Amino acid sequence: MARVPTSTDTDSGAIKRSVFKLGTNIVTRDSGELDEETISSLVGQIAEAHRSGLEVVIVSSGAVGAGMDTLINRSPKSRGRLRRRNVTARQAAAAIGQVDVIALYKSLFGKFGIEVAQTLLSRSVLNQREGYLNVRGTMEMLLEAGIVPIVNENDVVAVEEIVGVIYGDNDRLSAMLANVLDADLLVLLGEMDGLYTSDPHNDPDAELIHDVYELTDEIRSFAGGPRDDRGSGGMRSKLEAAEVAMLSGVDMVIADGHEDYIVRRVLNEEKVGTRFHSLVPPSESRKRWLLTGGTEAKGAVTIDDGAVKALAKRGNSLLPVGVTDVDGEFERGDIIGVKSMSGVNVAWGISNYSASDTRLVMGKRSGELPDILESYFGREIVHRNNMALGIVPDSEGEYVEGKK
Repeated sequence: MARVPTSTDTDSGAIKRSVFKLGTNIVTRDSGELDEETISSLVGQIAEAHRSGLEVVIVSSGAVGAGMDTLINRSPKSRGRLRRRNVTARQAAAAIGQVDVIALYKSLFGKFGIEVAQTLLSRSVLNQREGYLNVRGTMEMLLEAGIVPIVNENDVVAVEEIVGVIYGDNDRLSAMLANVLDADLLVLLGEMDGLYTSDPHNDPDAELIHDVYELTDEIRSFAGGPRDDRGSGGMRSKLEAAEVAMLSGVDMVIADGHEDYIVRRVLNEEKVGTRFHSLVPPSESRKRWLLTGGTEAKGAVTIDDGAVKALAKRGNSLLPVGVTDVDGEFERGDIIGVKSMSGVNVAWGISNYSASDTRLVMGKRSGELPDILESYFGREIVHRNNMALGIVPDSEGEYVEGKK
């Protein structure tokens, strides 16, 4: 079985969290109908990994195709508009098909005693700090509860996937989501079994590239032609997703979802498909981003000595009880500094609360927050996953400001 963590696992190399993207050509048949046989096989494999301890998120395409027949049958006049790729008609089809897609996943995962949750994301959500926090917070709660989020672009309000100009069949969306969730692995499952040196359909000498460590101009040149007819992706969008993933500290694999036991084989790091190796570990990638962002912090909080030790020695989140002062005016989602009472820069992180709300709850116990705040976003001022320490221990074991 896949190398996933157990309750006693301390191997930092274990895959703890993975995002699986199922493309249109995997989720649907040529007719546009959902391919229940293929989806069932993949769900069974993913469920096996999930039961072994892997946290799983699925990004699924296929809603437009799944809803087309119903829309046409109910409104024959829509047939021509769909053929002309009318955006509104395709959005309507997506709204219909999304119900069938999530119902199928719920039924299939339910056979393994696994609950699912539907998550629709619009174009701008992950690029907004507050939206980023909201998505991350919701997903973390679902994953902590052992629930599998089923994600898709919200085609009813966002047309980018339908038009094919932004994400490209959910490829880049899945990479952005893997970044938000600090995933260890992103797996793009479609009909393509990886990146070739040339088009294998036209060149019998084309060679499959199993490992990519850098996206060079030569590698990019292998992406070739346009997207396919049913999906809006293609190899170009997959390389763009790989760039996002690699810079975020996430390994990415392109593989054929129809291959036997493909999920298990990818998780076991067999030589299947093409693996894009990340440039840095996810935690280091996040740390670099936060430490760089520290120079643009919108404000700061001062914390007591007990909170400094909790952050530095135990890796805890910053709770309101340890906050003694608030500087500046910042909003939820802004990067803020965290300082000791002696003025040492303890950390930088993304704030769960605005400056005004933080002032209301500083010094309070976390359990009091729901009664004090109009909007409650969790017990932490800064969650440990959204924080990078800026202090190091000196020769006497005291913590001093480190290098940025």
